[in-house]
Amino acid sequence: MSATASTNGTTPAAVAKPNPAAAVATWADERLGLATATKKQIRKVFPDHWSFMLGEIALWSFVVLLLTGVFLTLWFKPSMGEVVYEGSYDQLRGIQMSEAYASTLHISFDVRAGLLMRQMHHWAAMLFIAAMLVHMMRVFLTGAFRKPRELNWVIGGVLLLLGILEGFAGYSLPDDLLSGTGLRIADGLVKATPVLGSYMSFFMFGGEFPGDVIIPRLYAAHILLIPGLLLALIAAHMLLLVYHKHTQWPGPGRTEENVVGYPMMPVYAAKAGGFFFIVFGVVALMGGLMTINPVWRFGPYNPAEVTAGSQPDWYMGIAEGLLRIMPGWETHLWGFTLSWNIFLPGQIVPIALLMAVLAYPFVEAWVTGDKREHHLLQRPRNAPTRTAFLSAMITLYGLLWAAGGNDILATVFHLNLNTITYFMRGAIFVIPPIVFIIAKRWCISLQRHDNDVLLHGYETGVIMRDAQGGYTEKHLPISEDRAYTLTARQRDVVYTGAAGTDENGVSAPHGRMDSLRAKASRAWFATNVQKPTVEELEEGHHHAALEHEHDAPLEGHSADGHQFDGRHDVADESLRH
Repeated sequence: MSATASTNGTTPAAVAKPNPAAAVATWADERLGLATATKKQIRKVFPDHWSFMLGEIALWSFVVLLLTGVFLTLWFKPSMGEVVYEGSYDQLRGIQMSEAYASTLHISFDVRAGLLMRQMHHWAAMLFIAAMLVHMMRVFLTGAFRKPRELNWVIGGVLLLLGILEGFAGYSLPDDLLSGTGLRIADGLVKATPVLGSYMSFFMFGGEFPGDVIIPRLYAAHILLIPGLLLALIAAHMLLLVYHKHTQWPGPGRTEENVVGYPMMPVYAAKAGGFFFIVFGVVALMGGLMTINPVWRFGPYNPAEVTAGSQPDWYMGIAEGLLRIMPGWETHLWGFTLSWNIFLPGQIVPIALLMAVLAYPFVEAWVTGDKREHHLLQRPRNAPTRTAFLSAMITLYGLLWAAGGNDILATVFHLNLNTITYFMRGAIFVIPPIVFIIAKRWCISLQRHDNDVLLHGYETGVIMRDAQGGYTEKHLPISEDRAYTLTARQRDVVYTGAAGTDENGVSAPHGRMDSLRAKASRAWFATNVQKPTVEELEEGHHHAALEHEHDAPLEGHSADGHQFDGRHDVADESLRH
């Protein structure tokens, strides 16, 4: 029976027998305003570029972590109570161990799909942190952190820190010999805190290391506290992304005022959903085919033992490297020992690096004096100082990562351990500045090349010889789309600073800071190659037209280098295109 609608009266027509689902949706919308709130958002446009998927990899890896973590929670026992293992792994049967380690072995060998879930969880954690790190590098290189996205950059940095802490807490839970070694290092870092170190350690471990409460406490932080913070910050990160609109690469039709791409529904949602299953599938393949953290090979934790060649997860490599190459400096004051060899690399340097990362957008805005909103991304070559700085930091990270495995390098390559350590102590101060200089000069060279292409066109590789015997390479104009992309950037302005004194001899306010800012601005921009002006472009195009007119008589003839020397017949020659 078809539904009938009333057409009498002054009220709008209504279906006599509405659809039940529609009735529920109408009821909810009248009370919550969902339709009005979501109507605009589901049509929100997102640009399409492969580099934007890096953030999605981090997001979907976190979803995989939540799914596999719920599975593992059902069987893991976060207890340091002693038991005798009687499970199916023969080599550890009859050995005394904690309930946490015994339950980890039970998940690995006796729970259906338990080992797969454990390894998927661990690989997803690795991928989550790696994707966040590479995503932040992309944001840094392209200037996507500039106004109005400074707060989102800070949120991203805190997310990376929380991800590292979450990973450390997670791989410490099995209570095997490798994770126990990591906890012993953490205990040393805490105890290195001047005056308060021993008290902080006793509070964290519930007494002398290792105590009997650290695993339950880490478990609570791992499944409740840190994931809750991560969820809240991810939600804030996504909301700010939607509010500020997505950044996009410069190109035809793209300006600071619009976004060119696909709408949220249905295109972007379908692509994002499909990408989730790709990430899930890759993590599942890694979990099923690539062994990670085989805790049964390490055995239960014993404070009197350390695993040979023990290495932390890769994201802790920088802290490990700093600890290994730091000289054994100590200071004794008023009965207290300041262990600089642990306190500096374990607490001061990591915190200083984090603060520098979080403060960078504000420092760059202060140096440049740029108060404009930016929604178009920068090509890395157009920010040479920033690109070179990241290159130097990547080099430093790699050196510290290698230093964290100095024992492995010494064993595999038959090198002296002390020689590697001494080399790394000097290399971290010498090699990053060299990389900075090379990367900056490289970017400036690419800027010059872009300007040459804009002014003279691209090189065809065709060498022309004129009647006077001169050789020239034929250039052809680039497309309008590429020319638009190359010129879609602002010219850098070097801040010169205010005069030191006015006409009355009174010093300018904040003179020292103003002078410092001027010096920083010169270091930032003075060597940059600015895009051509309108007059330079017109002159370059005029020169190109003259060049084309000069080469016109040779069109239609081959030009391999020697036909047009005045002594050969070129009647049947043709120009290769």
